[in-house]
Amino acid sequence: MAGNVIILIPARMAATRLPGKPLAEIAGRPMIAHVMDRAAAAGIGPVFVATDSAEIAAAVAKEGGRAVMTRTDHLSGSDRIFEALERLDPTSAAEIVVNVQGDLPTLDPGDIRAALAPLADPAVDIATIAAEIRNTQERTNPNVVKVVGTPVAPDRLRALYFTRATAPSGDGPLYHHIGLYAYRRTALARFVRLVPSPLERREKLEQLRALEAGMRIDVAIVGSVPLGVDTPEDLEVARAALTSPPNPA
Repeated sequence: MAGNVIILIPARMAATRLPGKPLAEIAGRPMIAHVMDRAAAAGIGPVFVATDSAEIAAAVAKEGGRAVMTRTDHLSGSDRIFEALERLDPTSAAEIVVNVQGDLPTLDPGDIRAALAPLADPAVDIATIAAEIRNTQERTNPNVVKVVGTPVAPDRLRALYFTRATAPSGDGPLYHHIGLYAYRRTALARFVRLVPSPLERREKLEQLRALEAGMRIDVAIVGSVPLGVDTPEDLEVARAALTSPPNPA
């Protein structure tokens, strides 16, 4: 993938179901540290945490990471990373900006790299990732966001829609969208200046704003879905996953 890349991890203390979750302890370390490690292991560019919390910034520094302070009034992670980007890189050296959610402590570094692949096509504004749904219950679960797309290459879709509904109907795979985005810098700058769109408000899915504005989102298909930590129950699952000994060869 050509172009300089920067990885930004938005993190804030306010979360309805799990307040303070970036600092939640997993295997003796805050969750944000696990995410930083996986982002760094992708090996595609420098990693920074964008936060409005001095407590998070201190924890990041203690773990050897780098944090940038942002305003407290951002409504979304994309707004927060754009402010951080402008602070960190005022000369626009970074051409690609990867937004890694701070609540994905089991994220595969290879899947972060996979998100860059669609941007080799100059027609693509934003790239993201998804995995085929294998669990039947997830097909009807509104908390599992599905991407509807048309194949444009092996293991790659052009996104036509994102939805919480079971879609598309009929025979064939359904894809679980994973909330990690690689933006062209110009696309991120355009996106954050758009007003929330009708379908975005209806589905409560920010990426629909880009589609409704005519921006192109392509999706790399990866092998598995990382654990997203949104609830105390999710946190316990993550603790078990990251403290369990490896399976014997």
